Amino acid sequence: MGINVRKFEEKDIESMISIWNEVVEEGVAYPQLDLLDEKTGAEFFCCQTYCGVAEDAGTGEILGLYILHPNNVGRCGHISNASYAVKSAARGKHIGEMLVKDCLIQGRMCGFRILQFNAVVRTNRAARHLYEKLGFKQLGVIPGGFLMKDGHYEDICPYYREL
Repeated sequence: MGINVRKFEEKDIESMISIWNEVVEEGVAYPQLDLLDEKTGAEFFCCQTYCGVAEDAGTGEILGLYILHPNNVGRCGHISNASYAVKSAARGKHIGEMLVKDCLIQGRMCGFRILQFNAVVRTNRAARHLYEKLGFKQLGVIPGGFLMKDGHYEDICPYYREL
């Protein structure tokens, strides 16, 4: 299966909403509680600095996505933040790695100098391993910073990498 990572198009939004909502419903990685619908999803993805999608080159199916935007404003506006989502049926195929690598390129092209992740859940070992493999540095640990779907609090580990 060949995977292309490219800028999202309007025709991708329905698939992007579905993948995003799948991760939100899992309740173990994204801080959001509310699901996106057709209207809020289109608004959400269109207001980002950049959105990329991972597309199966053979079928055109969207298998994953990322959003890239400023992490802060003004004097800290050069620091970006991103979120990644891969369809559960497509996980384990290095699609997340492709998305992060493309995000690093797009972040530089958009003028950001740093990519920071504010809330990587400590138990999200796959994401943490990937970020460390790609040169991200952990900034520390915020005890109990993430409310898991089952109601317990898990530590979060902020990460950053210079672009």
